[in-house]
Amino acid sequence: MGAPCVSWHDGAVTSVLNDSPFVRACRGQEVPHTPVWFMRQAGRSLPEYRKIREGVGMLESCRRPELVTEITLQPVRRHQVDAAILFSDIVVPIAAAGIDLDIVAGTGPVVAEPIRAESDLERLRPITADDVDFVAESVRLLVAELGSTPLIGFAGAPFTLASYLIEGGPSRTYLKTKAMMYAAPGLWDALLSRLADITLSFLRTQIDAGVSAVQLFDSWAGALSEADYREHVLPHSARVLRGLADAGVPRIHFGVGTAVLLDAMGEAGADVVGVDWRTPLDQATKVIGPDRSVQGNLDPALLFAGWDVVRREADRVLEQGRAAPGHVFNLGHGVMPETDPDILTRLVAHVHEASAR
Repeated sequence: MGAPCVSWHDGAVTSVLNDSPFVRACRGQEVPHTPVWFMRQAGRSLPEYRKIREGVGMLESCRRPELVTEITLQPVRRHQVDAAILFSDIVVPIAAAGIDLDIVAGTGPVVAEPIRAESDLERLRPITADDVDFVAESVRLLVAELGSTPLIGFAGAPFTLASYLIEGGPSRTYLKTKAMMYAAPGLWDALLSRLADITLSFLRTQIDAGVSAVQLFDSWAGALSEADYREHVLPHSARVLRGLADAGVPRIHFGVGTAVLLDAMGEAGADVVGVDWRTPLDQATKVIGPDRSVQGNLDPALLFAGWDVVRREADRVLEQGRAAPGHVFNLGHGVMPETDPDILTRLVAHVHEASAR
């Protein structure tokens, strides 16, 4: 982790962060080594995380800046990753927008009254920076602590947020979501338009507070065909990502099971396209094109197969990532709770050593 930067001049801080391996890789620039961070790196795989979260609900945890700061810093201290990601949840902004929901352990976000009709939209109001001031405060505290290590902000994409609001919680089939998309396109567009505005405000708040990059998670977009994605989802994600074009920070776009959507997800306005473990990075690069970096994509399950397998597969990912103008090493999805933290620490060191230019 870099030295604390609280006494630095803002311009000097920005310059150092922009020259970090993570930000340079996102921009397709030369790097001293391939940078690495992990989705869900601050979480249940760390015993120190489980200890500090005892008796504190997930939403409440996200609203306590000092707690958010400590949780976000834990994997940076332990693993020496090249970037921190803000500890939060994709439903934080829609809770701030007036939706009654809870994050239930073992289940995920559960919405008390799902959105199914035009009249339900009134419960989803725009948000301002004041509605999520605890997020801005968390970012400011973290930037002061992280020094030369970049902080990634994030939000859920309109489609993924809509799926929770319509289904009432996690779903494997997205029946109600797709039914609205097909049968009530006016309501669908109105809902996703509101969610795009909320997401854009949420990300702007994080950028204004000092994050060095943002990631838009469209976790469940893989449930869609390319035609449906382009018609019903792409315009709303593009409104978010292109709405940040003047913000001066790299924009990462990630979804699961999105092999057929990679081209379209890049078109939405991403600088970096996150690729899950199903698609080799060199193949993904051919689809995404030569002007975008890639992020990924070791299968999280491989972390349970022993070090020899992890090292071999990490080397494969590094080799395939060289096809892109820039590569940020990551997993192809989030760290599983049962993962041995020591294997992640070892993996970071190996990626740094094996990719040293």
